[in-house]
This record gives sequence, C-alpha cells and structure tokens, in this order.
Amino acid sequence: MGRDEQIEEREVLDSIFADEITDISDTSYRISIPLEVVQHDDETEAAPTLLLTVTYPETYPDIPPDLNLSAPPDAPKYTHLDIQDDRARLLSALQPVIEESLGMAMVFTLVSTLKDSAELLISERQAAAQAVKDVEAAKAEEEENRKFHGTAVTRETFLKWRERFRKEMTEAEERRREDKEAEDKKRRVKAEERLTGKQLFERGLVGKVEEDEEEEEDDGGHDLLQPVQELKVED
Repeated sequence: MGRDEQIEEREVLDSIFADEITDISDTSYRISIPLEVVQHDDETEAAPTLLLTVTYPETYPDIPPDLNLSAPPDAPKYTHLDIQDDRARLLSALQPVIEESLGMAMVFTLVSTLKDSAELLISERQAAAQAVKDVEAAKAEEEENRKFHGTAVTRETFLKWRERFRKEMTEAEERRREDKEAEDKKRRVKAEERLTGKQLFERGLVGKVEEDEEEEEDDGGHDLLQPVQELKVED
C-alpha cells in the first residue's frame, strides 16, 4: 500500500472524528479522545482527554504507524490517570492490535482500543480507591458500634461481674444496717431526754437517775444542796 491508501484512511477518519482530528502535516495528524468515566458522589473532576498523534511511515500500513500519547496543554491533573506515568502502559496495550492489523488501515481500531484501555484503567483505580474508603468506613462504623455495644460478655467476665456485684451489694447492705442502727440509737437518746417523771418511773429509770445523783454526790465528797438545806429561815 502507498500514499493513496494513507490519504483514503485519513479521509475516513475525518468523517468519523470531524471535530477531534487536526492535521499536523501531510502524513501526521492528532486525534483528541475524550474519555467517558463514571463519577462517584464525592468526585467532581472532569473526565480527562487523550491526544493521540499519528505519523505515517512511507510503507504504512505494512509497518506500524508512529504513535505518541499526550495530554492537552494546561489540562488539570486527574486523580486516576496520569498521561506522563501511564503512557507506556497504554501504548503497550495497542501492540496486539497493531500486530493483528498489519497490512490494513488500523488507526480507527487503535483509537477505540486506546479509549477502552484508558477507561478501564480509570475504572479499576476508582474501584480500588472505593474499596479503601469502604474498609475505612467499616472500621469507623465498627469502632462507633463498639461504643454502644461495649465488651462482649463471656462466662469468665460474667462470673467476675457477679462476684463484684454481690460484694458491692453486701457492703451496701452492711452500711445501710449500720446507718439504721446509728439513727435508731439517736432517736432513743432523744426520746429518753423528753421522758416525764411518770414515764421514767414506769420504765424503771427512776432508780437509775437517783443512783446517778448519789454517784455525783459521792464523787464530789459532799452534797451540793447541803448548804442550802442548812439555812434557817427566820419568821
């Protein structure tokens, strides 16, 4: 095949890629390839565009065309595809198609294969990034649930809790009993202080009061009321 065949292919490509193809020379042109990617909810980046430059050698298509891959000037960086880093990988994906197409016009097939390869690469990277996010979200959810569910109960932890609970209940009951006894004792003392002479007599406390008074007299060595009793009142 010669120059006529190259011109014929170029005319066919012009009808397919009317707005995407740009001539560089008689034997060289550039095709713009906008990629179609699925954007996730948290992604706001515009889908990237590839620029494939094709140059015909004199004996094309008996030999492969010269290919170069680049990004549009001032194109924003895309998270899941970097033309500089991914160029060799994407061009190598075209080698099987080139080998199968030698002797035939192949540029349209190369463009389609390149587009599919780039979109597949982006899709794989998106899936990998989403998988990482899912794992992190699952860990965060598990940690959050742990706050509400607490520690899983086993027989060993239950027995320890029961022993501690019983001990705390016994101590609480003992404190309650001691507090009640102390309160009852206070009430008895206050009640005895308010008893009348009759109540003291009925409860057998009169003798105790007299004994207490006698002890006070003995402790002092004399009756404190004696000086008063010895006073004589003259008429």
